[in-house]
Amino acid sequence: MSLIKGGLLDRRGFLKTTVAAGAAAALPMGAFAQSTPKRGGDLRVAKGHGQTTDTLDPGQWENGYMLALGFGVHGRLTEVAPDGSLVPELAESWEASEDASEWRFKIRQGVTFHDGKSLTVEDVVASINHHRGENSTSAAGPIVAPIADITTEGDDTVVFTLDGGNADFPFILSDYHLVVCPATEDGIDWQSGNGCGSYILKNFDAGVSSQFERNPNHWRDDVAWFDTIEMLCVVDQNARTTALVSGDVHAIDRVDLKAANLLGRNPGVSIESVAGTQHYTFAMSTNTDPYTDNNIRQALKWGINREEMVEKILFGYGSVGNDHPIGEGQRYHNSEMEQKTYDPDKAKFHLKEAGLDSIDINLSSSDAAFSGAVDAAILYQASAKEAGININVVREPKDGYWSDVWMKKPFTAVYWGGRPVEDQMFATAYQCGAAWNDSFWCNDRFEELLVKARAELDEDKRREMYYEMQDLVANQGGVVIPMFANYVFAVGDKVAHGEMASNWEMDGERWMERWWMA
Repeated sequence: MSLIKGGLLDRRGFLKTTVAAGAAAALPMGAFAQSTPKRGGDLRVAKGHGQTTDTLDPGQWENGYMLALGFGVHGRLTEVAPDGSLVPELAESWEASEDASEWRFKIRQGVTFHDGKSLTVEDVVASINHHRGENSTSAAGPIVAPIADITTEGDDTVVFTLDGGNADFPFILSDYHLVVCPATEDGIDWQSGNGCGSYILKNFDAGVSSQFERNPNHWRDDVAWFDTIEMLCVVDQNARTTALVSGDVHAIDRVDLKAANLLGRNPGVSIESVAGTQHYTFAMSTNTDPYTDNNIRQALKWGINREEMVEKILFGYGSVGNDHPIGEGQRYHNSEMEQKTYDPDKAKFHLKEAGLDSIDINLSSSDAAFSGAVDAAILYQASAKEAGININVVREPKDGYWSDVWMKKPFTAVYWGGRPVEDQMFATAYQCGAAWNDSFWCNDRFEELLVKARAELDEDKRREMYYEMQDLVANQGGVVIPMFANYVFAVGDKVAHGEMASNWEMDGERWMERWWMA
């Protein structure tokens, strides 16, 4: 895959080329290491995510705690490597038809689940079908919706027939929801936590903690260095920080950015900052007044001080956003759009276009959304007031925020980790009717482009379409995206790691299998 990233293979070449078997292990972890990987040790990590409503159903995973659990316990067909390229995981190779509408994945042999059952093509089919169909409640439903049929050839090949070409389909199958579980008569067994990943789930107490043991029969020998792992749900930021400084845990995520430099001065503590696709948002329900009016939505977008938020909420660990979810490092980022800045006069203009001189609205926020979310809402309140927008900040409880507030109340603070390709991000959060379309936005032109862009193999034409889609989201959509946030987390000196991935927090949330004891 490095040939593709380096430009030695064009997209058509990629589609027609079978990925070399074993590429996932092409680079030893020690190549970028602080020390040489070695087996042994018991790791404890405190995550600022997790809630009592969490479930082992992969279609319902919605926070960093469950992402990390899923990456440790389960396997997927493909994997995003630390350098951002795509490498094989349970699929050892794949190839596509000329128009990218049919994909053949050769399934790796010799893989077993934690209970000893061998991985089969039937397990793969059932696991993807878990997210498909009209009755599916899976958050991954929109990204697998283009799959028209799944069949098998022999005992080692799964064939995906799409309803149109999709040049990025192998990336889609790396999505954290799309784990492979054992097939059952009526679906898959997700309830037991029986996976084929590098760690065995020994205990799961939703919203509290989980315990894991290394899988001695895992098919790879270059991952999973710890003997045991305990992952704690510690949403309180001060408690997480204290646990790290005292040595009770070896790593924490969602570091308090205003105290990051001070925390890093502690002996044995290292602050990690990785720029990626993570972005913080304020989502408006466009199916609920007053957000049905795009002038109101535009007023709110011009009434936020983005630079102030990056300075006072991110403390420089990030960059300003432009109300669309595509990061500067992604292939089709629209760098030609006008960058929105804080402009109370433009906000007032849009209010008047809506027939208003002022407006009163509620904004629900909680630090469960992202670190500093309540402070960000208060800053938003102050800047919007200059435009006649009176924001009442509603402080919501941390526990249950994602089940009781997000997509339930009409204006909420949200965090998104982003997705490795544009189509996946748009299909997950902006496609009309998508389970996680948290602004409930529908736009006919956007829907038309979403289908056309994923099937277009001409890079220039594809770029034009994604540029227009970003413009539509930014100027007609219902999400305010003021900032892209670096992933900032802290690691104790007893833990070592290699090159850090940027597709999710904490090394792509694959720290369980990639890190080791120094």
